[in-house]
Amino acid sequence: MRSGAKVAIVGGVFVVVAGGVGYGGYNLWNGVTGGNKTVETRSQEDAPKRTGPVTPDEVTTTARDFLAAWAAGEPEKAGQLTNDPVTAEPAVAAYRAGASVTEATITPGAPVGPKVPFTVKATITYEGVSKPWSYASELTVVRGQTTGRPLVKWAPSVIHPKLTAAGTLRTGMAKAASVMAVDKNGDELSVEKYPSLAPIIAELRTRYASKTGGTVGVETWIESGSETVPDTTVLVLRKGKPGTLKTTIDPDVQAAAEKAVKAYGQAAVAAIEPSTGAIRAVANSPAGGFNTAFLGKQAPGSTMKIVTATMMMQQGLAKPDSQVECPAEASWKGVPFHNLKNFKIDGGTFTESFQRSCNTAFLKSSLGPLSDKDMEDTILGETARRSFGIGLNWQVGVETVDGSVPESAGGETAASYIGQGRIQMSALNVASLSATAKNGGFLQPYLVAKSLDDREFAEADPLSREVAKGLRTMMNAAATNGTAAEAMAGVPTPKGAKTGSAEVDGQTTSNSWFTGYSGDLAAAAVVEAGGHGGDSAGKVVAGVLKAG
Repeated sequence: MRSGAKVAIVGGVFVVVAGGVGYGGYNLWNGVTGGNKTVETRSQEDAPKRTGPVTPDEVTTTARDFLAAWAAGEPEKAGQLTNDPVTAEPAVAAYRAGASVTEATITPGAPVGPKVPFTVKATITYEGVSKPWSYASELTVVRGQTTGRPLVKWAPSVIHPKLTAAGTLRTGMAKAASVMAVDKNGDELSVEKYPSLAPIIAELRTRYASKTGGTVGVETWIESGSETVPDTTVLVLRKGKPGTLKTTIDPDVQAAAEKAVKAYGQAAVAAIEPSTGAIRAVANSPAGGFNTAFLGKQAPGSTMKIVTATMMMQQGLAKPDSQVECPAEASWKGVPFHNLKNFKIDGGTFTESFQRSCNTAFLKSSLGPLSDKDMEDTILGETARRSFGIGLNWQVGVETVDGSVPESAGGETAASYIGQGRIQMSALNVASLSATAKNGGFLQPYLVAKSLDDREFAEADPLSREVAKGLRTMMNAAATNGTAAEAMAGVPTPKGAKTGSAEVDGQTTSNSWFTGYSGDLAAAAVVEAGGHGGDSAGKVVAGVLKAG
């Protein structure tokens, strides 16, 4: 074996070390395999094809050989030890060339079945700047379908756990200067304290670094390969001077939001100041990954009745004190609908149907009269756009999904009136519904001031005084004596809310939705498979509103 590298078995756990790696001409093959590649290949071809699960010895040997080839800077050999050499070889090569790795020490842990965890301790050097870099990953050994040989199951995450098929490791001068995002008070928003903000701060850096006066440093990053996905910095070799970017985040509300969603496996919440549209909090569980609160596309359930109630009042179909029918069941064009546990209200008002979330009241009081006007399939979407800004091009400062209420037909139209069908909303969209009701008109939510880049905000028509008052009356009834009352019990007045649950194909428990306002703060949350709106999403929203 050549000087400077060793492969050894220590107490049953192998250790692969390649120090001062001379990429290019450095060859560990003889030391790892014991010599003659031609003889080995011939013996494998002559041997009968193996089948069945890989053995512990095969796992250990295959992982050792692959990691040694990788550590030695031999991408072709590393690639041939995987089940996808065409993809693996350039990925291993890019580790050295793209990331400027000059030394690599790879230490495997004890195999667990076919999986082998390992740690990487590398040195990255760029234009005279060097810095150590360490992380953990794992590989899996499988049996090749064609040859029967044990091979590493190729995945980009073998090289680095955050690397994707479209991604590439790079080291160089950063594409953008560092950005120190600060809250509305001017204090730094750290991702350690507010982990849900990690993807948002990364996107803010990409969009606004040139406008904040910072200077670039030297970094190692994962280039996403997509214009819509921010690159991920994994190591800073030399810091640049960060620019300062002020956001609308309220630190107390953000902290409450982070804490509230953490209680659930899949949850999202957003909070808005109704009088301005300023976004005061955004949080997701799990934190730091996909920003469901801004980018989610999910049926909002009965929280959509805020829009449907607005449409009904604008069309003269109902007022808060109007008597409406609320039977246990109703159907529209052959599609049956029912209330939760088939409850009914005899001789009740529109407010009572809203506060108890009576599905059938919204269908019987709307669809029949609207069908005479030939507008039943389009009016809900028009109301959502015209009065609530849903589906318009929101310019928040980062990417958002701005909601969709498409034209529908038949039973799908009825489903849309109670927040099912093809309607798609995010937590931010639904929070804006409450904010619009509280404010009396839509103000586009925003995270950074529009003066920073002169972007145009989406606009909608203000609600009439009568409609706005009617919405607040019904939402207050739901919050004080209806389906939202338990969750909103400790929330300060003036307050209003609406619960929702949305059925999802293939999911035994519905998604939990809840939206509400208190004072000058509105919020909405969704908890996947959380059940009734007040059961889980209601707790999230209440926790956020209390912090405001």
